[in-house]
Amino acid sequence: MALPVAFFAVFFAWPVVSIVDRGLRPDGSWRFGRIGETLSRPEILDVLGFTVGQAAASTGLTLLLALPGAYVFARFDFPGKDVLRAVVTVPFVLPTVLVGTAFLAVVGRGGLTDTLWGVRLDTTVWAILLAHVFFNYAVVVRTVGGLWAQLDPRQEEAARVLGASRFTAWRTVTLPALVPAVSAAALMVFLFTFTSFGVVQILGGEAYTTLEAEIYRQTARLLDLPTAAVLTLTQFVAVGVILGVHAWTVRRRETALRLVAADRTARRPRGAGQWALLAGVLLTVALLILLPLGVLVERSFAGPDGYGLRYYRALGSLDATGTFLVPPLEAIGNSLRYAAAATGIAVLVGGLAAAALTRRAGRLVRGFDALLMLPLGVSAVTVGFGFLITLDEPPFDLRASWILVPLAQALVGVPFVVRTMLPVLRAVDERLREAAAVLGASPWRAWREVDLPMVRRALLVASGFAFAVSLGEFGATVFIARPDSPTLPVAVARLLGRPGELNYGQAMALSTILMVVCAVSLLLLERLRTDRTTGEF
Repeated sequence: MALPVAFFAVFFAWPVVSIVDRGLRPDGSWRFGRIGETLSRPEILDVLGFTVGQAAASTGLTLLLALPGAYVFARFDFPGKDVLRAVVTVPFVLPTVLVGTAFLAVVGRGGLTDTLWGVRLDTTVWAILLAHVFFNYAVVVRTVGGLWAQLDPRQEEAARVLGASRFTAWRTVTLPALVPAVSAAALMVFLFTFTSFGVVQILGGEAYTTLEAEIYRQTARLLDLPTAAVLTLTQFVAVGVILGVHAWTVRRRETALRLVAADRTARRPRGAGQWALLAGVLLTVALLILLPLGVLVERSFAGPDGYGLRYYRALGSLDATGTFLVPPLEAIGNSLRYAAAATGIAVLVGGLAAAALTRRAGRLVRGFDALLMLPLGVSAVTVGFGFLITLDEPPFDLRASWILVPLAQALVGVPFVVRTMLPVLRAVDERLREAAAVLGASPWRAWREVDLPMVRRALLVASGFAFAVSLGEFGATVFIARPDSPTLPVAVARLLGRPGELNYGQAMALSTILMVVCAVSLLLLERLRTDRTTGEF
């Protein structure tokens, strides 16, 4: 636990505490009365109510639409499965500002639904909810599906032989085994939507505002740091309560499972019902994910004189407006380098934390389990701004160093690594480790020979998540990325923030490149999986 604790203390707790300290102790004396004053304001209460309500609704809708997809990807084998699995993860890396713009093009004024049926959703909360499902569909599919694919189907078949119906066998055998993964996915989705910013800014307008958007408004526009500090503390308390309840409920349901190679459980659909389920999942993916992505691609080629590569060619040169110090095309290399470094950091820190949480018990360790998820529930604006005001003196004078961006990105990647690996690690039968120890294996060799073969797929899934999150991280990166080394999301946001048809077209072109880079990277991870064996673990 030493390295994860030190990492979070220096690069998360210190920056956030510094922001709160400056807001509630501006002249050296604490002013706790501001907490009650701020939280009693009617407009703040409305923001808190909407934040919780839309996060709960988004989580429920995501589970409803994505759990069938998790089953299909885990149990069915069909042409193009690996490519489609990579495609559904692409939305997770897109800048939120861009996704909001894409959904406006689909459901807003003059959009697809308005043109075809005269229906607009941009003035309703449904646009926000659907955009959140678009983002988080992959969280459920990959987190739940990753464990589902490794559950031995013969356990459910044994229940069927003993007289249980198909539903009863699933409810009594498979569902309890999936509860930790489902709970982990639901927790990640709730925290991610609880701190929603870019989607709400574009699709919500003035009518809908989340806590994250209000913190940004108070910090960047109104320069009201005391109010921003109170809202940040409110996030801490709310997220802490949620994580505490989650840790208490899930801990009782995690048991040793019989795991097999993932590819042994997948087969072609059988019967009309399974083919209908597969068709329904493919239709959901097409309408919810591919359609908005298709809008972005189409706009990257559509110029005033017809379709062409004009916007892509413009990415290789500087414009006269001074939007960038380097050609926008250099953001591709920057993003890949930052994402690779952030993935390495996240896998190292998150892997050690997951291993520690598996082997140890006690309130302190359980509390650390909850704290690991806090970066998903704390304003990225607060973290990014905190980096600037804290990491500016030796021995942590990193503001001029390139590593600052990967460190901020890794903060968001670590929780996904932990939550992806922990259910599988806890499912490993402790007696296997004990048997290895009896036979003379050292703790390291026992882990390498027993745990690693079972968690290799989870480790690759975790790496894919960390890489994807790093590619698309925007909230903190926009504060700390140097002007001469922008990332793809920062470059897209800068282009969207400037008027003109050329800037907008280049933003669409960069976003298309980001989607392609993400899809190719995730597809390579799928091809490099080491669990494609015929043996049983």
